[in-house]
Amino acid sequence: MSDAVLAPGDPAPAFEAETTSGERLSLADLRGRQVVLYFYPRDNTPGCTKEACGLRDSYADFAAAGVVILGVSTDSVRSHQKFTEKFALPFALLADTDGAIARAYGAWGEKKFMGRTTIGVKRSTFVIDPEGKISHIFAKVKPEVHAQQLLDALGIARST
Repeated sequence: MSDAVLAPGDPAPAFEAETTSGERLSLADLRGRQVVLYFYPRDNTPGCTKEACGLRDSYADFAAAGVVILGVSTDSVRSHQKFTEKFALPFALLADTDGAIARAYGAWGEKKFMGRTTIGVKRSTFVIDPEGKISHIFAKVKPEVHAQQLLDALGIARST
């Protein structure tokens, strides 16, 4: 289902996937914690790298507030491991190799880039509250400013 339409207040769709470390992680494992679940098209591409590094650079602020950050793309665990090592990412990336998580969140579908239309992961972010409900949705993410948008939306002060 590529046309899932979620809204703040909706229950977050359950998921389970393999992480960068090779462990399996589910949304149920994170109950009681606030989660930033961000979807991005591909490891090691310019926009995705900017977004991941922005979150990395603000990670201490998110962590101090108890927020879990998870990145999701259809890349393999091995690709995620290389991406994580190359950019010293302190948060887990989930391998959604069949796109099931992206579809469940409505983050899969038609997108346009440089005049071409393709089907794939749409850059978007969902904030899930400790009770498992969606509290914020960012449908059109600008990688360069996304970390600050999230900090602002969650009322987290930047420490630097």
